[in-house]
Amino acid sequence: MNKEQFAEALAAKGIVLSARQLEQFDAYYRLLVEWNEKMNLTAITEEGQVYVKHFYDSITPAFYFSFDQVESVADIGGGAGFPSIPLKICFPHLKMTIIDSLNKRMTFLNHVAAELGLEDVYPVHGRAEERGQEAAYRESFDLVVARAVARLNVLAEYCLPFARVGGHFIALKGADISPELNEAKKAIKTLGGKTKKVETFQLVEEAGERNIVIIEKLGATPKGYPRKPGTPAKKPLL
Repeated sequence: MNKEQFAEALAAKGIVLSARQLEQFDAYYRLLVEWNEKMNLTAITEEGQVYVKHFYDSITPAFYFSFDQVESVADIGGGAGFPSIPLKICFPHLKMTIIDSLNKRMTFLNHVAAELGLEDVYPVHGRAEERGQEAAYRESFDLVVARAVARLNVLAEYCLPFARVGGHFIALKGADISPELNEAKKAIKTLGGKTKKVETFQLVEEAGERNIVIIEKLGATPKGYPRKPGTPAKKPLL
């Protein structure tokens, strides 16, 4: 997939990119490859693959959820900026907080935001379990997103504490989501959430099945969650 095909594929979904936005994606790709030589950001570096498996894939939640209706977004375990940076490029009004446990990725994301001229991008170094208990972040976002971080029951504990009551958490997942959905039911309910819908689709260019899980935050997350660092992964809510 080249840039033109990328733009066409998004336009077909109602997301029309300006020349400036396409330039930002191009600059992001070049920075990703350049910095990847110094630090491990991605195993995928071929341009067409990055456009499909990172950029397009990151934007897919917007096919099923209106980003015009939200302002503050938190990307948990954002790594090299997926899905946060592609979403921010497409929807410039978003105030995007990116939380990741690796500090050098924050340096990269700050550089990306500066080079691309993106305002209201806030890379935050820290673990989700700790930041999720801090008043500055807890239950303060309209939307929380996460991509390829952990199984859904663990991911819910990382992410739902950040969503405000009435807000949403969207998990970007791979194929065959049913087992994860079943084992995550208790965790989602315990943390104040309810699964609103699951969208299953094929990524363009036969790049595989994807699932978007949209969870609504109906009630406050109990104070005990998220638990201490490492606990959600070692002793997931089942």
